[in-house]
Amino acid sequence: MATRQSFTAGQVLTAAQQNSLATAQIALNAQTGTTYTAVLGDDGKLVTCSNAAAIALTIPPNSSVAFGIGTQINVMQLGAGQVTITAGAGVTLRSAGSKLKTNAQYAVATCCKIDTDTWVVIGNLSA
Repeated sequence: MATRQSFTAGQVLTAAQQNSLATAQIALNAQTGTTYTAVLGDDGKLVTCSNAAAIALTIPPNSSVAFGIGTQINVMQLGAGQVTITAGAGVTLRSAGSKLKTNAQYAVATCCKIDTDTWVVIGNLSA
């Protein structure tokens, strides 16, 4: 998925810009390993995690991957292996009840960056 476009007040949109807005679909990033570290291209995507074993998905520090404030990364446990969302060095993950694991197969969580190295994790999670 391309980086989100920025528009200014009074800007006239081209047909291509209007079409991209009208046909926006969530892009998928299919992962089948037992570890994965989020990358800039995951912003706005659904990262599917499919493995029979447990999976660790790491949110890296801003010094490694400079996601913008407001970045959203959606994570889905597609296989039997539970996904644990882990913090890279210096990253703080906040969630209700400190829950950072997907609850079951097909559970979805969203990681949203709210500060330089602070993310909130919401969704179908367990401790």
